[in-house]
Amino acid sequence: MSSKIKPISIGRQAPEFETTDDQGIKYSKSGLLGSKYLLYFYPRDHTPGCTIQACGFRDLMKEFREENVIILGISGGDQASHQKFRSKLELPFPLLLDPDFKIAKSFGVFGEKKFMGKVFDGIHRTSFYIDAAGCIIETYVKVKAKDHPKQFLSDLLQTVKTSII
Repeated sequence: MSSKIKPISIGRQAPEFETTDDQGIKYSKSGLLGSKYLLYFYPRDHTPGCTIQACGFRDLMKEFREENVIILGISGGDQASHQKFRSKLELPFPLLLDPDFKIAKSFGVFGEKKFMGKVFDGIHRTSFYIDAAGCIIETYVKVKAKDHPKQFLSDLLQTVKTSII
């Protein structure tokens, strides 16, 4: 078993990564420079909590687009699973592939979990808000699937409001 998770700290550069999404489009940290994005790690396609979280982001996409923030989901599922999950939920954002959990490990969110009395290694529901320079400006650890999209939007709008004042 892996040790407990240690997510990358606020203020640090996000780790380099390169992958594809459910449509086969390439994504990388360097390719996202110049854009603000939320990289949200979720445990598994087609599960109740992950469905609730993904739908929460879907339902708030208008607001995220108005703030020029890209939403990117990422988990260990394969391309076919991600395609089905995205299509079924009509998600307007990409789902990135991390089949060997290298990206999750580099962000420090893959490790020991306990669920229904079983201990296993997996992705912990964690998100990183990354600025246009590739720096982590907010980290959300142990998020509640239902509340996370609204909490992120609230934090985002508060940051925008504070920067205007």
